[in-house]
Amino acid sequence: MFVLELSYTAPLDAVDAVIPAHVAWLDEQYEKGFFLASGRKTPRDGGVILAVAENRARIEEVASGDPFVAAGVCEYRITEFVATKTAPELAHHRQTLS
Repeated sequence: MFVLELSYTAPLDAVDAVIPAHVAWLDEQYEKGFFLASGRKTPRDGGVILAVAENRARIEEVASGDPFVAAGVCEYRITEFVATKTAPELAHHRQTLS
């Protein structure tokens, strides 16, 4: 499981101009099963995405396709973690420690 933290690198008007494309991209990733939750940070200086993928390389590839990245309005920080405990709705994403 991964936490994707987006930090804006451009003024909000530049970010806002790309939001429609970013939201369409988010919708695609939800449909493909990569994303579990997402939203803006408070204060509004970026966002957070909770994601799943088979490995870090795959999630880096997914993140690189974000229109925010192509427009140069954000940077990603990706943190991988082992989800040993989850809400019942996410039970199929639980992992065990080796």
